[in-house]
Amino acid sequence: MPFETDGIPQYTKEELKQILQEGKKTVIDVRTPEEYESGHIPNVPLKPMQEVEQWSQDLPKAAEYLFICRSGGRSQKVAQFLKQQGFDVANFNGGMLSWDGELTSGKSE
Repeated sequence: MPFETDGIPQYTKEELKQILQEGKKTVIDVRTPEEYESGHIPNVPLKPMQEVEQWSQDLPKAAEYLFICRSGGRSQKVAQFLKQQGFDVANFNGGMLSWDGELTSGKSE
């Protein structure tokens, strides 16, 4: 059961692993392209925080989203911004610094 920070649910790495297996939320990495290419969770797309106002226009509001960054700060800001736009959002607390699961490298598919 996630805890909340500023009204945004915060998920642990164990909870994220379960979400990735179940596919119930859309997980999005909001780091820079350089950070993403150096190592990211397989099948998690890159949508850089700097471009959130552009890419968020294409997100379906009916879906549930969980955001990831290096430590959890940028993804929390993206989640807060999109919550204000009416999206169902959550944050990966601890970010990629706490991730101990599978990683892949290279550009977003």
